[in-house]
Amino acid sequence: MTMGCPGDEDAALDAETMVLNPQKHVVELRQLMGKAEGDPIRVVGVGAGAWGSVFVAMLQDAYENAADLVQVRIWRRGGKAVDHQSAKHLFDVINAREDVLRRLIRNCAYLKYVEARLGDRVLYADEILRDGFCINMLDTPLCPLKVVTNLQEAVWDADIVINGLPSTETGSVFAEIGQYWRERRTMPLVISLSKGVEAVLLPVPHVITPTQMILQAANLPTENVLYLGGPNIAAEVYNKEYGNARICGSEKWRKPLAQFLRQHHFVVWDNSDLVTHEVMGGLKNVYAIGAGMVAALTNESATSKSVYFAHCTSEMIYITHLLAEEPEKLAGPLLADTYVTLLKGRNAWYGKKLVKGELRPDMGDNIKGKGMIQGVSAVEAFYELLRQPSLSVLHPEGHNCVAPVELCPILMTLYRILIQRECPPSAILDALRDETMYDPRRRIEVAQNKACYIPQLLQTRKLLSYSTAKIKHL
Repeated sequence: MTMGCPGDEDAALDAETMVLNPQKHVVELRQLMGKAEGDPIRVVGVGAGAWGSVFVAMLQDAYENAADLVQVRIWRRGGKAVDHQSAKHLFDVINAREDVLRRLIRNCAYLKYVEARLGDRVLYADEILRDGFCINMLDTPLCPLKVVTNLQEAVWDADIVINGLPSTETGSVFAEIGQYWRERRTMPLVISLSKGVEAVLLPVPHVITPTQMILQAANLPTENVLYLGGPNIAAEVYNKEYGNARICGSEKWRKPLAQFLRQHHFVVWDNSDLVTHEVMGGLKNVYAIGAGMVAALTNESATSKSVYFAHCTSEMIYITHLLAEEPEKLAGPLLADTYVTLLKGRNAWYGKKLVKGELRPDMGDNIKGKGMIQGVSAVEAFYELLRQPSLSVLHPEGHNCVAPVELCPILMTLYRILIQRECPPSAILDALRDETMYDPRRRIEVAQNKACYIPQLLQTRKLLSYSTAKIKHL
């Protein structure tokens, strides 16, 4: 038998106990926040999409027996009606789950779902969220959530705010939140789950991320805003499939927050490189749409999907090297997040629906029952950013300089399909079959040239103010 170092067994037991008893994670965080006895940490989710709702529900489940230490609530806008088809589906989900059915009957809430099924009543998204149902994820019942529809009431005394908004709404909502925090002596922490970023073309092309929008809009200290990314699928994580995440930001807060968020089935690591992880979290959504298209066009051919994977990952590696000073540190998280999104993400689902004719690009990117398809606007923003002549790079086949997007044929094809709408989804296969397309190895070789890195693309040292008229949304 191999002997371990003295204390290893005790350390392992302590670690296991820590994971199984999440209340113990609160102690260090409460001390760091200066919380007095009897004053709970107030956690507020802002935005109630699938991942935002699941994340808040997991915290509520974890700390339900420690209300004196942690209180959890979620804000979403009121007034969004649940359409009749979704109400009927929700009724079927309820009746298929005995535990959910009993809970609703016990809380005298079942009758309203019967009435909605019959068309005699309209349900609202905030109403069903209180009963544990997210409108973008009806098949996965959650715990009943404490829902607030008044934004000021939700956030005014928050200690931790979870940003579950898409990037397109983050700036405006946090500008309003910032007004409510102007008189606060201690500012809250914000953990952003948003994977979108926006491209700003003037005065110099660069990207701005949701955490940067939050910093600008709410006037928070830089160390108080963090980013949390996958890989994970919301419904699976809530159903206790093993998942992990990485929280990025200042060391002061990321390590105690990693412990606070960690659960037995959900391990949270920490990293200092916030902005780059955040941008890369949005990049994989671009190529997930194409993956869904290829899967549907080839009847799930493993060979065709692997060919697409080789080309799309080489483009992602190339773009990563343009953006990041130390891209090799992102390889694992980026590929893992890409893999899970290609397997079962909403963007890949969207690509399949386009091929089958069940959806069209002109229907928009906010899809009933799924929420925002972030990859659509991501295609436009990355394309617009990388086509700028001022970012020219040397072409691998000659001595002429080209815009970086010229080395990203998959991205250009997705732009023609989704944004210009001049090509059908089948054009993605034409791009793969193009004999002039380079071996993915060539693109990676270009990327690994240190001259590929363009520092201005990530304005991490100085946050620039920006005009929404100059922004392309990711």
